[in-house]
Amino acid sequence: MLQAQKLYFPKTAVNDSLVLEKQIALLATKLMSQPTLLKLKKDKRLTYLDHLLRLQMVAKDYKKSIATLADYRNEYAANNMAGNKFILYEFYSMAKVIEEKENISFSNALQKAFNKKYESLSDQLATKVGIAVDGDVIDARKTLHKTLDKQKDKDSIDYASALALCRSYLNYKTFSSTKPQIIQLAASKDAEKFITETKDLKTKNGNTLTITIVRKKENTSPLPVILTNNIYAGSFDPLFGKRAAVYNYVGAVVNTRGKRNSNDENNPFEHESQDIYEVIDWVSRQPWSNGKVGMIGGSYLGFSQWAAVKKLHPALKTIVPQVAVGIGIDYPAQNNIFMNYMLQWIQYVTNNKLTDEADFNNSSKWDSINTAWYKSGKSFRALDTISGKPSKIFQRWLDHPGYDTYWQKMVPYKEDFARINIPILTTTGYYDDDQIGAMYYFKQHHQYNKNANHYLVIGPYDHGGAQSYGFTYVNGNPIDPAARISIDDLAFSWFDYILKNGKKPALLKDRVNFQVMNTNTWKHVSSLEKMHTSTVKFYLQDHKNHSSVFNKPAAKNFIRQTVDFKNRDQKDLYHAVSKIDSLKTTTSLYFESEVLDKDLIISGNMSGFFNVSINKKDFDTEAYLYQIKPDGKSFLLSSHLVRASYAKNNEVRQLLEPGKTEQIPINNSIIISKKIEKGSKLVLLVGVNKNSSWQINYGTGKDVSDETIRDSGEPLEIKWYNDSYVEIPIYQE
Repeated sequence: MLQAQKLYFPKTAVNDSLVLEKQIALLATKLMSQPTLLKLKKDKRLTYLDHLLRLQMVAKDYKKSIATLADYRNEYAANNMAGNKFILYEFYSMAKVIEEKENISFSNALQKAFNKKYESLSDQLATKVGIAVDGDVIDARKTLHKTLDKQKDKDSIDYASALALCRSYLNYKTFSSTKPQIIQLAASKDAEKFITETKDLKTKNGNTLTITIVRKKENTSPLPVILTNNIYAGSFDPLFGKRAAVYNYVGAVVNTRGKRNSNDENNPFEHESQDIYEVIDWVSRQPWSNGKVGMIGGSYLGFSQWAAVKKLHPALKTIVPQVAVGIGIDYPAQNNIFMNYMLQWIQYVTNNKLTDEADFNNSSKWDSINTAWYKSGKSFRALDTISGKPSKIFQRWLDHPGYDTYWQKMVPYKEDFARINIPILTTTGYYDDDQIGAMYYFKQHHQYNKNANHYLVIGPYDHGGAQSYGFTYVNGNPIDPAARISIDDLAFSWFDYILKNGKKPALLKDRVNFQVMNTNTWKHVSSLEKMHTSTVKFYLQDHKNHSSVFNKPAAKNFIRQTVDFKNRDQKDLYHAVSKIDSLKTTTSLYFESEVLDKDLIISGNMSGFFNVSINKKDFDTEAYLYQIKPDGKSFLLSSHLVRASYAKNNEVRQLLEPGKTEQIPINNSIIISKKIEKGSKLVLLVGVNKNSSWQINYGTGKDVSDETIRDSGEPLEIKWYNDSYVEIPIYQE
């Protein structure tokens, strides 16, 4: 009922900018006293402060908005990396206060506000100001007009719409009036501090690579070079360079073939090993280099470092791969199941010489493409045609469903890892989309090189956080203060340790350093296996019909599941886990444990195996392990997705025999470390992957990319045997 409450907002404001400015300020003032907003003050304080500071700005109460922003930052992150959060709003509010107080133009006031704020920032934060204010003015204007259009011929507005209107108005107002000047001011400050050069390098085989070099003007002696190999050519190139320079290194950022000034063919992942070797050779011989090179970067940039050590250059002394893509391992296929996202990403990095942000961020476009493909029942190979832009890269990747030589040649493979003897620091997170890839390299390096000088830091970070800093909230959940570290500070402390004979970072007390969520502590062990001290087996049974899901069933039995791949209009099904939460079980079976009578720490990978019998030759299985907290809310702990025919060997497909009981091992699941409170329950969902975000495996045994809905035949029948189990790792002091 509170959401339905209407507030006065005249229809004349839609087309008259002067009326809009006056009326929206009044509207923002009214919103600040609404019960719906005030309720958030207690229940969701961060959201409340976010709304409040914007409304105060729209209401032109700039002094209060500055104070609210300070409160927001204190709540948001207990570390110095919160300094740039909403900094554009701060510049605007500060300028408005100065404009009124000193009776000067807004432009002069903005320059004073910028100078004052800039001087208070650390070097690390100051270098990121340009990126922090780089909003899309045109997009902000479009969003505002769309929001206003909804109010045509109306003299009232509901709470949610009013809040959305105020937010879109503020975004356009601040971006349009401050961005150009702030970008120019930030560039001037950078020019005072740094020497930035961009040049083209010619490789031995005639390819062109564009490289950006950034140095601090005050550093006149040769220094170690921190190199980043970047396919995402654009405004981040100088930023990556400055990131190294502010820590007193030379920053070098090279773009891959086909990017920026290169007219070569752009084939992501394929040439990095060869090209980076030549780049390292070049930078190590420049007058500003002391001959030592380190590498850093996340995601594709993390993959690039593993490509670089495939053929190790003597000048490369260390790498810091962050959230590294495991090419052929977790991308473009995770455990041999291709993802629709791969096509969106391919176009993102190949549509032009920089990155195609507009296309990549057009979520409605890509959702509609994926839905159209799913509804059509066409083969996965048809996805690029459905998108309207056929892709040779997409088709080439689909030609390699197993982890074959195409993928193996891009990064170290098996015995290649034994020859990697430089020190390495890997960072990833429990919520990282590329955790499986990052962990693959770590595990393979230690498997083939028993003396590997390779450290791991893993905590409650997502894909962005594990290559920047530990946010206070991840996926809407607060993380422990101990986890709120600057990954940049950690990485460059590591570089100081290796390249400048500095001290080892204090966090690196052993090879594996992991943050135990909900305990505010870090643990340090010598191997991944020691992340846990014991295990418990969660069998495919429900506590309501058995003494415990953790006890092996007395008699062997099975639960039958039927999945009809022809049904593309199936409504989602949900299972209520409490009075306040539920889990989607459309293509999953639900198993619930008894209530836990004591705290326990789940730490590491879930493993185990499924005993199944199916009426087809293959299927894609998925598993999700949840905690149902004492308050009734669900929390995803780990997940596992795999093509059954590749579960035993990701290089060679081994089809299942219909009607025969087969064992599917659980490998490469998501790692987590978290204290589970007494009074919680564990829930296990097991089932079949069938949705519009992934390939659909119809089970014929043909190349899955070529199967269509016509191959689906009779529904998939699965017998899940109750002696199957997920083995859960437990840590005890």
